[in-house]
Amino acid sequence: MEVLKGSTGMTGDFIKITNLKVFAHHGVFPEETRDGQDFYVNAKLFLDCRKAGKTDNLSDSLNYGEVSHFITDFLQDHTYKLIESVAEQLAEAMLLSMPVLKGVEIELCKPHAPIGLPFENVSVTMKRQWHEVYLAVGSNLGDKNAYIGNGIDELRRIKEIKEVRVSELLVTKPYGGVEQDDFVNGAIALKTLLSPQELLEKLHEIEQHANRERIIHWGPRTLDLDIIFYDKLVYEDENLIIPHIDMQNRDFVLKPLAELCPNYRHPVLGKTVSQLLGELKER
Repeated sequence: MEVLKGSTGMTGDFIKITNLKVFAHHGVFPEETRDGQDFYVNAKLFLDCRKAGKTDNLSDSLNYGEVSHFITDFLQDHTYKLIESVAEQLAEAMLLSMPVLKGVEIELCKPHAPIGLPFENVSVTMKRQWHEVYLAVGSNLGDKNAYIGNGIDELRRIKEIKEVRVSELLVTKPYGGVEQDDFVNGAIALKTLLSPQELLEKLHEIEQHANRERIIHWGPRTLDLDIIFYDKLVYEDENLIIPHIDMQNRDFVLKPLAELCPNYRHPVLGKTVSQLLGELKER
């Protein structure tokens, strides 16, 4: 079962490029990649335009001429079978190459697709954006600080992750009733292009590199990385719940999190991180 609520959608200002014509070589059939055909691209570029609107200075915005050439060059320099792949890879390349972009909406049109029937157009539309994420990190085996530091370094090396910020690390007592050594805990803020499940897979890979073993529930571990918040998303499936289901009862999560985002509001409980920490201290 998967439950998905809340908003990760893009809102606000955008620049729009309409029907950019590009001759390129994409398609399942050999003649498509050999002979090529015309594609049309519609792009919404989400960014904060207020400063540019006030200063009238191009350096405070995005040069849509340069973006149009970027799209054209990308479509002509690569070859994919599926227009889904073209749109996916183009969106990622734009977001990785243009720091001012918060997100993009790409519609890739293929009006000359070899369908063999009368039609006007075939297209795919994709929305991709940077997501705001908060993680909890902890360790209570071996060189705890080293395990955490190495895990953070691995996060920084993932191309779909940027702007990694780390709280101070705290020494905390074990949680859950299992007798074990004290933990070192902290919080991590980052932005990512990864979906929740893709991010979870990356976190599990990093834990495995630290020789994490999942033997005892709430037991000792070399490295623990948990997703606490992902935008304002409310998400549930077999192996992931967002926001973290028990974070409001864990001071070792709330204390470092309050350092990074004290006013971040829990999308289910409706309270800020600071409020949740204050309530926990009172209990």
